[in-house]
Amino acid sequence: QLLESGGASVQAGGSLRLSCAASGGTFSGYCMGWFRQAPGQEREGIARIDFDLRVWYAKSVYGRFDIDKDVDKNVVYLQMNSLKPADTATYYCAADPLCGVWNDPDRHFEVEGQGTLVSVSS
Repeated sequence: QLLESGGASVQAGGSLRLSCAASGGTFSGYCMGWFRQAPGQEREGIARIDFDLRVWYAKSVYGRFDIDKDVDKNVVYLQMNSLKPADTATYYCAADPLCGVWNDPDRHFEVEGQGTLVSVSS
């Protein structure tokens, strides 16, 4: 099970840090990451951290977002900086033993959280 937290309303240019707490398993052999979905939009995979700590970012967030994980606490973080109104969406944590293409809008991951809302105003 994955539980996200940290979503909030912020102004453009601000920062937020999302957390994803994993329970019911260590997910040690899983790729974990984040995707987001804005109303009326397709889901967008934005960041992934592999079991060997390699990371991947979507172009839309590259250089602004940073994914990390605390293996001991079983928590994955998403540090979001220089937020833009276009970043407004519900952000979901995901885990899957198959890393693959993270930004396939039709992909559904083995484990997905319930989401946390991020709203960025101009």
